[in-house]
Amino acid sequence: MAEAAVLPRGHGGQAQGQQEQRGGSGFSFNRLLLGGAVYLGINFAIGQWTKKTQVGVNVTDPTTGSIITVPGNTGDIPPYQFRPDKLNEGATYRAIPRLVAPIWPQDTHVDITVTLSPSFNPIPISKTPPEYVVMQEKEFHVNNYSDTRVIDTKFTVPHAVQKNGTLWGHFYIGLPGSNLDPKEPGFDPGKAFHFAYPLTQYLPKKKVAKTRNLLDDLPAPVEEEEEEEPSGPIIANYYHPNASLSFVPDLGVKDLAQFPPAAKHFLRLEATGARDGTGQNGWYYPMLFVNTFWQLRNHMTLLNETVTELPLRIDLGNMASWKFQILANIEFNSKESARQAAFGNGIPTSGDGSEIEMVKEIFIDTNPILLGITAVVSVAHIILETLAFGSDIAHYRKKKDNVGISVRSILANVFMQTVIFLYLLDNSQNTSWMILGQQVVGILIEFWKITTVVNVRVRPADPGSWLPFHIVFEDKHKLTETEEKTKEYDEIAFKYMYYAAVPLLIAYGVYSLMYDSHKSWYSYVITTLVGSVYTYGFLMMVPSLYINYRLKSVAHMPAKAMMYKFLNTFIDDLFAFTIKMPLLHRLATLRDDVIFFIYLYQKYKYRTDYTRVNEFGQGGGDDEAVEETKKEKEAEAEELLPEGAGKTEAKATGADVGKAKKRK
Repeated sequence: MAEAAVLPRGHGGQAQGQQEQRGGSGFSFNRLLLGGAVYLGINFAIGQWTKKTQVGVNVTDPTTGSIITVPGNTGDIPPYQFRPDKLNEGATYRAIPRLVAPIWPQDTHVDITVTLSPSFNPIPISKTPPEYVVMQEKEFHVNNYSDTRVIDTKFTVPHAVQKNGTLWGHFYIGLPGSNLDPKEPGFDPGKAFHFAYPLTQYLPKKKVAKTRNLLDDLPAPVEEEEEEEPSGPIIANYYHPNASLSFVPDLGVKDLAQFPPAAKHFLRLEATGARDGTGQNGWYYPMLFVNTFWQLRNHMTLLNETVTELPLRIDLGNMASWKFQILANIEFNSKESARQAAFGNGIPTSGDGSEIEMVKEIFIDTNPILLGITAVVSVAHIILETLAFGSDIAHYRKKKDNVGISVRSILANVFMQTVIFLYLLDNSQNTSWMILGQQVVGILIEFWKITTVVNVRVRPADPGSWLPFHIVFEDKHKLTETEEKTKEYDEIAFKYMYYAAVPLLIAYGVYSLMYDSHKSWYSYVITTLVGSVYTYGFLMMVPSLYINYRLKSVAHMPAKAMMYKFLNTFIDDLFAFTIKMPLLHRLATLRDDVIFFIYLYQKYKYRTDYTRVNEFGQGGGDDEAVEETKKEKEAEAEELLPEGAGKTEAKATGADVGKAKKRK
């Protein structure tokens, strides 16, 4: 029967006070993060509060005397309507302006027309076939975030686009009632502008692993000439049916040298090259962001001669500048990473852009409530994983014997974790780097556990062996009776496990060889082994549960690490439906739940007092706390003794003892 845990009064408060005193000084990473977040938040709030808008203000034209509307708060840059005919005396013309201001007011209304063409050079709107004039909107309010327009249409794919050509979108934007077509007479670049932007994307094709039934190679088939695979990436033309167009009205006056490259990509400067009197500053047209951020690869259509007609949906709206810059930078960097990785120049830690694609897919395809829960438990998963690793290591460092430890289970875990890692590498296109990293850390910890339980030695091989040396596992000390029982129970559990697992492994291997297709014999072996690990892997915990049952105790188990790991299994169950991973790895997250409930039952039945040193040589609490408790109990015992009783000196001899009286 477990003894009750009793702590002396005031001990917990004293320890807590010492802990608070230690935590009150020194470096704190949490404080650094909190301070950085507060600093950035305050700066963002101040920037938004003090930002000057360029909404229209009415002024009098000094040349005509009429009232006109111009952008306000442009600083030293005059409105475009008041631009000088010539530069100031002594001023020099700057080809690329230093500062740029909006050419029209921030809250202006515009007309917009969008056409499709296989050529970068536009043809007059009047000569464009009607099916390729996909949008004609009037009086769109640029600064009104509630003003949205939606167009759904279909168009015939041009022959040049079927032949790997680019599908160009031509955008004509201008003030209401102005001539939008630069090909027509009367076009005024101060009132309208045009630009072209590709609506198709050239992306490297993902390499599809070729699989086959391995039995078809027996006997060896007639050798056919293999097609030469290109050494570099295969670039293909992709199309996405959704086009999101967003005006960014609140950019304000910008310094081009400090403008991010990803955002500068969408900036259109005034077409005539006009400058203010200094010759250093100019103007820009309203920015229209062609948003491809949410265009996922698996939603795109590969263009070829078989694609004759395509749908098109255009969403027109407004977007805040801070949101625009975030989306543009992320999209620009992910595409650049994908391009560099495709040509073999990628940085190992930067990925190939698929990680960002995975995050987008989660945001689009996942229920918002489930997504919010996943975001919260993601942090919990990382914390629990770290605590589990730390507690597991601490447990084996403090353990003084091998009682209750299944050495065979640890060796089997090393093998199984390695097989799973090789399988994840073999399916690396469907695996997140987070999953691979956790697998590597788990393998290293299992290897380290072996060295804490037994001595790993390299000894000369027996005569007649093919190898000169072999690895042996030797006990660190002479085993006690309980340790011998643990070893015996471990052998018994594994013997019956072999009886169950080996026939199942052979049956699964034969079935997979006959009916499944594989990339190679190596892939077949790894897939078969990992299939058995995922299906029957929970059997590796059975020896530990069996040892618990025979010893009637769970005191030898790493309680904290087990609880952290089992809590993570429920988080893994949630991740299985949101994070991209192979199907077998997804199903395997459910198997540990069974072991978890069995362990909970054993923990309930074989209760342990964690405040005392148990029968397996482990201290459940902190060693210092146990020592202090022992000293305080001794002090209390001395106070209960009669005065002077505790000061009696021990006698080594009987010299001072009086003579014994003679019995009558």
